[in-house]
Amino acid sequence: MAGIKDVAAEAGLSVATVSRVLNGHPSVSEDARRRVTAAVEALGYRPNAVARSLRTDQTRTLGLVISDVLNPYFTELARSVEEEARTLGYSVIIGNADERPDLQDHHVTTLLDRRIDGLLVSPTDDGSPGMLAAARAGTPMVFVDRWIPGVDVPVVRSDGRAAVRDLVAHLHGLGHRRLAIIAGPAATTTGRERVEAFREALGEYGLPLPDAYIGQGDFQAESGRRVTEGFLELAEPPEVVFAADNLMALGALDAIRARGLRVPDDIGLAAFDDIPWFVHTDPPVTAIAQPTRELGRAAVRALVDRIEGRPGSSVTLPARLVVRRSCGEPGSGHGIDRPPSPVRRSTP
Repeated sequence: MAGIKDVAAEAGLSVATVSRVLNGHPSVSEDARRRVTAAVEALGYRPNAVARSLRTDQTRTLGLVISDVLNPYFTELARSVEEEARTLGYSVIIGNADERPDLQDHHVTTLLDRRIDGLLVSPTDDGSPGMLAAARAGTPMVFVDRWIPGVDVPVVRSDGRAAVRDLVAHLHGLGHRRLAIIAGPAATTTGRERVEAFREALGEYGLPLPDAYIGQGDFQAESGRRVTEGFLELAEPPEVVFAADNLMALGALDAIRARGLRVPDDIGLAAFDDIPWFVHTDPPVTAIAQPTRELGRAAVRALVDRIEGRPGSSVTLPARLVVRRSCGEPGSGHGIDRPPSPVRRSTP
């Protein structure tokens, strides 16, 4: 493999001049740039990224720690992050926390040891030790989707409250009154926020949310199955189950079908976090869609701002209700798309 000395010999220049050309130094001549470029192409030379990082104190690499790589929402988010990072000249290393704070800390520590320039995280709880230590140490960091209250880090997320209100209004309009929720982990901001939004929206219609209609899930399919089985055992089961994420909704659908019941004839089902599969289920699932790709792009831009010395801003984008046929809707229905609200930005 060719090294920088080989490039220098091929170009007929000193190693120092070649180094300045490769690092974009403004003091080199155009002739030197052409000769070095030609030598690099002729030899197939690839600069040593590790050595360059030691000189510049930058690796042009971002870390992304997501909560669950099997969740289609986070898969799409990771893809969007990688695409935007590549556009801005950065690579991305991904760690899957699998909804475990200890595994999250492992990835955070490993990524920092690899000298990443900044970190994007969707926290699995309200503050694991490694995560808090990294934030307090001044690591360039942005929280995406979820956040840790009290930690001074920009947050890029969607606001689902208006979409949850739209969902409850939609269900009320269809005549449903007994509405239940499969909640996400209480240790996560999104888990708590979605339950609070659902309770508030029900209250606007004078509808209660009894404890029996709140099932504690963990954003995994098995918990959706388990909670729904409990709902179906009630003397007065809910008319509609609202799953606070897509995997729990799929688990709920499995539990309903295992009982020989049909959606929406016997019980309705709605979900937070729309996914492409929901169009192809029978019936297609009414869901709240987040602007996932836009969130990924905004998170990368906020992090790069922090890395490059500019103030990083928090960004909140609206979620929207997509009406299909899993709650007893007449006809096919394709979507009630709320017009996008202005992007809200704030600097922490």
